Amino acid sequence: MSTPSLDFDPSTVPLPQGHFIGGAYHSTNEPQIAVYRPSDGQLLGYVPDASASTVDYAVSNALHAWKTSSWATQSPRERARVLTRWAELIERNKVSLAQLETVSSTRPVAEAYSFDVPFTADAIRFFAELADKLGGDVAATRRDSLGFVTAEPYGVIGAIAPWNFPLSTCSWKCGPALAAGNAVVLKPSEMTPFSTLRLAELAIEAGMPPGIFNVVNGHGATTGAAITRHPDVSKVSFTGSTRTGAAIMSDAALHGTKPVTLELGGKSPQLVFERLTNLEHTARCIARGFTTNGGQVCVAGTRLIVHKRIAEPLLDAVQRLLTPIAPGPLWHSTTRYSPLISRGQAKRIDSLIEESRASGAEVIFGGGYFEDTGDGCFHRPTLLANVTEATPAVREELFGPVLTVQTFEDEEEGIALAGHPTYGLCAGVHTSDIGQALRAMRRIAAGTIWINRYGRSGDMIIPTGGFKQSGIGKDLGRQALEASMRHKSVLIDFDAM
Repeated sequence: MSTPSLDFDPSTVPLPQGHFIGGAYHSTNEPQIAVYRPSDGQLLGYVPDASASTVDYAVSNALHAWKTSSWATQSPRERARVLTRWAELIERNKVSLAQLETVSSTRPVAEAYSFDVPFTADAIRFFAELADKLGGDVAATRRDSLGFVTAEPYGVIGAIAPWNFPLSTCSWKCGPALAAGNAVVLKPSEMTPFSTLRLAELAIEAGMPPGIFNVVNGHGATTGAAITRHPDVSKVSFTGSTRTGAAIMSDAALHGTKPVTLELGGKSPQLVFERLTNLEHTARCIARGFTTNGGQVCVAGTRLIVHKRIAEPLLDAVQRLLTPIAPGPLWHSTTRYSPLISRGQAKRIDSLIEESRASGAEVIFGGGYFEDTGDGCFHRPTLLANVTEATPAVREELFGPVLTVQTFEDEEEGIALAGHPTYGLCAGVHTSDIGQALRAMRRIAAGTIWINRYGRSGDMIIPTGGFKQSGIGKDLGRQALEASMRHKSVLIDFDAM
């Protein structure tokens, strides 16, 4: 089948309006949030900022649907059939979903079409297939009793998704929660709401009971807080910054002591040892690791830690790969490089780079912005050398295409530099010595270690999540489904019957 033409005019894309609650769009008189196109800074449209009363309406709908529909009580295979139809509808609507993803997010249309939409469908299909594979356990008890553990859905799960990959992170939140039999109230980022609203429409078309999957728009401080604090929300799942994650964890403790899954910030190393089979392959991993989506990826590999003997040839190879990178409108199929999401994000990155330079860091490649991009914020891929652990660009998550460079002389020093006092989301290790790779893997405190690669694959069975202030719990894998269920212990005495 030939690939359709992906170029489009962003002004012609119809945008969903309002909140999606109880299987239909819900209009309110709430304050409106302006949504802009990151590619050129132009106004795209508006979404309402849901108040606590709107969130209460959504949660009440979700709880009513959870209690009165058969979603939680039917066999897992029945839920799986609906989720599978949902995944199929997502694939059938690949072009329109890619366009909705592109107009307000930082995702180029060709990448949204070839990666984001298929990944979203695959993730939902994965959890559909897993729905009847996990259950309870029979416990070893004395002969005149029976002990077992049964798994049940929580009820209503509140989900708060980030702006950098709206479709795929929605599937991470909703896939396991819905497969386990829960209802969901999800808040997409106020900067990237439209593709998620369309997903909710398709869920109804697939046969999901109205009210089981709801989408409310709004700011984190208003709508997100109202979801977290609502007494009928039994669990919260969040992806975003460490600071916001800490606030959500606090709110969850103070308003019901409810469990949370948090995938938070990262400052991930790419540790390159002297022994390499293919230096060019490693250079490609490093370049992709900090420039994908304009560096706006929580798992971005933004700290290069390289053995002194190969630092110069490796950096030369990385710079050759970075030189041809060019910006362009995200709705052009030839564009591969992403802008920063907003002027606010651009100012933050500029500030941290200037603070780093003031402390002694040197820009050895890139720096600044591409010209002639209108009001789009396309930051050049940037390499910073002469940095230490105290340099702001090493210490803080920039969320932009900036790579710091540190060198080492022996394995012990390299592994020590790969550690980070705050974050532990993931790490890349590059070496042809498997023993060295496994020693590094054992000692680096991170939730995911990639060896001779950098970035996730399409293997949904592999969970993702961080250590330290990079989060709590896991997305993807069977762990995500297990975390969407609560477990009840049962003990039966035969003699009393």
